[in-house]
Amino acid sequence: MRGILGIGNPGANYIRNRHNAGFLILDTFAESKSLDFRPAKGDYFLALGKLNEESYCLIKPTTYVNRSGQAALQVIKEYEIEMVDLLVVCDDVNLKTGELRIRESGGDGGHNGIASIIYDFNSDQFPRLRIGIGNDFDEGQLSSYVLSDFSDEEEKLLAGVIKNSLLLINEFIINGYEAMLDVNSRLKNDESTEKIN
Repeated sequence: MRGILGIGNPGANYIRNRHNAGFLILDTFAESKSLDFRPAKGDYFLALGKLNEESYCLIKPTTYVNRSGQAALQVIKEYEIEMVDLLVVCDDVNLKTGELRIRESGGDGGHNGIASIIYDFNSDQFPRLRIGIGNDFDEGQLSSYVLSDFSDEEEKLLAGVIKNSLLLINEFIINGYEAMLDVNSRLKNDESTEKIN
């Protein structure tokens, strides 16, 4: 089984927050597959599905961003998911709004949710899908910025990111991280072609 875990904060007040980009992607993916999230035995909401005979689960922690690792650890134990088969979807202030990147492993990049998962896993060897939210904030205002809502203009920029994210998640579920890299390369080439034309 493969797992896709979105990082975000539970509750209606946070739905359109920049910090909830991970939840936004998972909600959209679940909707595209006609799946519903339901409370699980652990500290997360869960949706189960199957693609090309490959089972997968979508996970939205209820622990709030800073304790995402607690839910992630529960999930991999409950469903016997290898760390390399858990894709973490999160926001990233180091990328412009409208950009996305995938990464096989590495540090937390200043993201408390990723830091929490690394701490609870005692490892950074899990793949990530990073959604750019920009960094248009003054020094000392990071927390306020990530907990504020996307502007209308930013939501327009996110449309392409969401579409590509769904394609990447689809490929990850069916064929794993390496295949996702190939799809990402094709998407980048397509974007370059569009710019040339």
